[in-house]
Amino acid sequence: MTCRAVTFDFNGTLSDDEEILFGVYAGLFAEHGRPLGRDEYFDRLAGLSEHEIVRAWLGDRDDLEAIVRERIDRYRRSVTDGATVSDAMRDAVRLAASRVPLAVVSGATRSEIEPVVAAAGLAGCFRAIVDDGDVARGKPHPESYELAVSILAAHAPGLAPAEVVAFEDTEAGVASAKGAGLRCIALTRTLPPERLSAADEIVAAIDVELLRRVLDA
Repeated sequence: MTCRAVTFDFNGTLSDDEEILFGVYAGLFAEHGRPLGRDEYFDRLAGLSEHEIVRAWLGDRDDLEAIVRERIDRYRRSVTDGATVSDAMRDAVRLAASRVPLAVVSGATRSEIEPVVAAAGLAGCFRAIVDDGDVARGKPHPESYELAVSILAAHAPGLAPAEVVAFEDTEAGVASAKGAGLRCIALTRTLPPERLSAADEIVAAIDVELLRRVLDA
């Protein structure tokens, strides 16, 4: 089916920052008395929304919002210059934006996403950002992708979910995109291929050649 819109997950997909994100969570959780190991993060938490990561590791606590805000502040201090968005990714995004409407669909917050996208010179490429605060149920629930399709349909009338290609890097993200009826291409940057088998395609990198093939299919 023709591709009429494209979405990008943020952490680990558009922005090569999952190791940075793990380091932020590990430091924060250790301060709250429950240290987090790298394998535990990537096996159990990567790809979930910010609130769900905190709930999964520390429980549903009264200070959950304060912990999330601190996590966001630490991430923003670590990633400010757009360097986590590779040149190949920037070129791929610009090519896609010249052909179809794009959105970022993420379990992170807009306050984290927008500065990185702007610093990478891509702010004008995206028609929408769907973040953790826009939905009641984050990934792996399909709500965020359902919302993204409805927003993108304003720029591509009659847009069907199957006409949207989502780029993801985690099981939760793939499940969310597929649950909403999108085609999903999974990047093996964060998890091994066997963890991403529900995707329609698995790739080692996102670049201009891949986007050209997707858009011309």
